[in-house]
Amino acid sequence: MPEQYVASDSRTGLEVAVTGEFPAHHDDRIRIARTTTLFTRLMSTILSTENESMRRERFLAVETQLEMADALIKEDMEEVQRLMRQTLEKMGITADQMDEMAKRILDQLREGPEGGSLPPFDLPGGPPPPNEPDAPGGPGAPSQN
Repeated sequence: MPEQYVASDSRTGLEVAVTGEFPAHHDDRIRIARTTTLFTRLMSTILSTENESMRRERFLAVETQLEMADALIKEDMEEVQRLMRQTLEKMGITADQMDEMAKRILDQLREGPEGGSLPPFDLPGGPPPPNEPDAPGGPGAPSQN
C-alpha cells in the first residue's frame, strides 16, 4: 500500500506530497522527509520571488541542478558533461575557454599539494604535454648522454 509524506511551507502555504512505496529503514524515511521538506522550502522561495525574470532564472537553475543530480546518481557521465557544457555556455563560456580551464585544473592537480607531483593523467586527445615528468624529454626523464 502506498505511503505519503507531506511537507508544507507556512510562509506561502505551498504543500508538496510524495506518495509511493517507501523503504522500511528509518534513515531512508528521514531522508525522504528532509528532501521533501527542502524541496518544498526551495519551491516556496522561488514562487515568492516577485521579479518574473528572476523567478524564471531560479526555476531554470534548480531544474538544471536536479537534472545534474539525477545524472550523477545514475552515473551517466555523458549526461553530466552535456549539462555542464550547457550550463557554462549559458554563462557565456566558450568551448575553448572550457578546454583551457580543464587544462589548468589538470595541470594544478598534477603539481599536487605543496609543489609535489602526481602521476600524469591520460588526457583525451593524447599523451601528457612534454613538460610532464613522464613525458619523453620532460623533467625527470632519463638523460640520453
